Amino acid sequence: MELQLQNKIAVVTGASKGIGLATARTLHQEGALVVAASRRPSPELDALAGDRLRHIPVDLSTADGPARVIRAAEKEFGGLDILVNNAGGPPAGAVLPRFSFTDLDDADWHAMLEFNLMATVRAVRAAIPLLLARGGGAVVNVSSTLAHLPSGINVDYGVAKAGVRTLTKSLAEEFGPRGIRVNTVSPGPVRTPWWTEAGGAADVIAAATGSDRETVLDKGAAEMMQLTTGRLIDPQEVADTIVLLCSPRSGSTIGADILVDAGQRKAV
Repeated sequence: MELQLQNKIAVVTGASKGIGLATARTLHQEGALVVAASRRPSPELDALAGDRLRHIPVDLSTADGPARVIRAAEKEFGGLDILVNNAGGPPAGAVLPRFSFTDLDDADWHAMLEFNLMATVRAVRAAIPLLLARGGGAVVNVSSTLAHLPSGINVDYGVAKAGVRTLTKSLAEEFGPRGIRVNTVSPGPVRTPWWTEAGGAADVIAAATGSDRETVLDKGAAEMMQLTTGRLIDPQEVADTIVLLCSPRSGSTIGADILVDAGQRKAV
């Protein structure tokens, strides 16, 4: 399928690894001009860098960080057609999962909301004038199945991602008639460094359940979360959905929330 993304100008946040890296790579392969934002580069992102993909080092949890990335797209490539708000997960210094509401203090809540909700708010606020100047475009906000399945585990993260879903609906209603399509993708558990790095979710769950990290990654997490596929999700599977939503081929998909959850959410 031709996605009609040649020379479209895209910003992808959280682009150094996981879903963001897969999304930036796929947009690049489809011919887009990509600004890839993250705190630090990665070898995989460095391998993509060149005239058509620029890495912008930035802390998106800061008040000016998201706007800096949007300004970089205008400076590097002349405008903006696509914004993928993928950055999220544990704020700097936090280790997830956290197993109870009582594990969280005000500082934890503030850091989680700044990184997972306010970074999206600020990026969209900066992006809208550039998108309107080019006649519209696409915004894809990455949420989570925890926005659908409330839990005492990572409750602050779930609340922040539920806010992203509500924000998406509101933006779609206001700006859809002006040519900006805003949609959400809500992944289930994805096999990213958040899970696989030393001290990451697999190690935390293994310690809490008396298991080991490889068992958690290979089947334990999937069983615990009742994933129909029996495995964690591959980042590329989420990226493919994001990129399709970025494409003009999804021109009538507005205000949607697409689950890529390996069958985790069972409700009708």
